Amino acid sequence: MMRSLWTSATGMYGQQVNIDVISNNLANVNTTGFKKSRVDFKDLFYQVLKFPGTPLKGGELEIPTGSQIGLGVKPDAIFKIFSTEGYQETQNPLDLAIEGDGFFQIELIDGTTAYTRDGSFKIDSEGRIVTSQGYRLLPEITIPDDTVSISIGKDGVVSILRAGQTNAEELGTIELVRFINPAGLRSIGDNLYLETDASGVPILGNPGEEGLGTILQGFLESSNVNIVEEMVKMIIAQRAYEVNSRAVQTSDDMLSIANNLKR
Repeated sequence: MMRSLWTSATGMYGQQVNIDVISNNLANVNTTGFKKSRVDFKDLFYQVLKFPGTPLKGGELEIPTGSQIGLGVKPDAIFKIFSTEGYQETQNPLDLAIEGDGFFQIELIDGTTAYTRDGSFKIDSEGRIVTSQGYRLLPEITIPDDTVSISIGKDGVVSILRAGQTNAEELGTIELVRFINPAGLRSIGDNLYLETDASGVPILGNPGEEGLGTILQGFLESSNVNIVEEMVKMIIAQRAYEVNSRAVQTSDDMLSIANNLKR
């Protein structure tokens, strides 16, 4: 069987994975705090016909380059890119964006701590600041029911003004965490990530300290997906898929010719 059939098949599979990732990026172009992904490819092992440096004529000469035939490609990693493209002003006091490095801490139902860049928070029936799915922000901050205004500073300090009062009251501080390798975090959906061995342990601190970003109240972080860039990648992936499928067809035609040879 011709090597090109299997080699081209690996190319088609690789571009299929590439299109899957690009499609997910485009689908989340309006998802708050979404971070796009990129597929990293690597070539497969090689079949060596002649090793480079093989001696010839009793050792007087040697083959300078050798003969090696590659056997295809495979997706090696799907890498999440934590760049920031921009912010959208909402004027909602509970919409928060992180300007710089860091994640909000979220408590899941089972008590596990998850992390997110999505700062579109709400208030539940008990006055606690929660995500759109109802998960609590950590450390927990409860807004009294007689609050008339909420102010959150760049340093994460949450202050409120109660009805009938003129002086602001501090309720607590929103803490952030960062990771030495955020690309190693595990995505679990709902704009949430979990810590892994690859991400490293979370480094906790107040906004604006220890390399952490500051908080912007009344803003949401936009997705970092560039539609034009993703469309260009999609076209390239489509053409690469077509070229590999053409190579399969060509190999099949060559096998057909060989099969139809007559003496």
